[in-house]
Amino acid sequence: MTAAYPGTPPDPVSTPLPPAPDDARAALGPLSASGVALLESGRTDEGLDTLLRAVAAGEPGADDLLARAYLESGDWNAAVDFLGRLVDSGRVEYAGRLGAALNEIGDYARAESAFRLAMENGDLAASNDLAILLARTGRSDEAVPMLQWGADSGDPQAAANLVELLRESGDLRSAMIVAERYVDERRPDTLVALAEMRALDGRVDEAEALYQRAIALRALRGHGAYAAFLLTVRGDAAAAERELWDAAARREPGSAFAFGQFLVDDGRSDEARNYLAMAAAEGDDDAARLLAELNGEDPDDEL
Repeated sequence: MTAAYPGTPPDPVSTPLPPAPDDARAALGPLSASGVALLESGRTDEGLDTLLRAVAAGEPGADDLLARAYLESGDWNAAVDFLGRLVDSGRVEYAGRLGAALNEIGDYARAESAFRLAMENGDLAASNDLAILLARTGRSDEAVPMLQWGADSGDPQAAANLVELLRESGDLRSAMIVAERYVDERRPDTLVALAEMRALDGRVDEAEALYQRAIALRALRGHGAYAAFLLTVRGDAAAAERELWDAAARREPGSAFAFGQFLVDDGRSDEARNYLAMAAAEGDDDAARLLAELNGEDPDDEL
């Protein structure tokens, strides 16, 4: 899905990959450790090749590392191929990630099947991703109960996404009711959702306090959402820029494109290029188009 920037509604948030354990590096095989180090140093192609060899050598955890690397680098077709073989071999714990990759290449029918397989095998997060897919393909009547089920079951993003879906459909009353019902500091993005509704209702001081609390609780998109509020409601571009910088530093979803777009709009295209390139490398088509335009190229040639 495309990333939002200040002044546009944010997209629903797909389920992020779970963080690796702090002691994971110590348990890696030699090829896996080398592959991770190469990826972290920006040598993506070499890192992926090394992780492929780690998988072939049967190193523990190499499958997970390679799957994560494909997804985080935006190499969706390679991810589909690799994850599809894992799932076909009975590794259903990868079905949700396969669905995410299929969704990114526009193969919605297979993505839906993968998400449903993941849900059948206890992957709660897949319900959130399936609901986003349903909404994207014009099936909001199915997405709403799916998100309600996910929110009631404890998915950390489902309630906030449900608020967003209702708000974008124009049902502001239901969006407010849902935002107030599900607000829970154990799920910080619900505070962001309520903050957005408070801002729409003109209760800007309450909204700002909610954004700040959500950030303190490490909401997944706290800084980026607060930046949009600061820019569009407070009219404070300098404060918005600081929040966008923090969002990009923390790799919030869509943050690299959001900051790049902000810098372009501010007449600072040279500063924007690095952020847009980062977003494009992660599979953001809007970032790739904008970067191509800045470079005087045909945007369609970059996709």
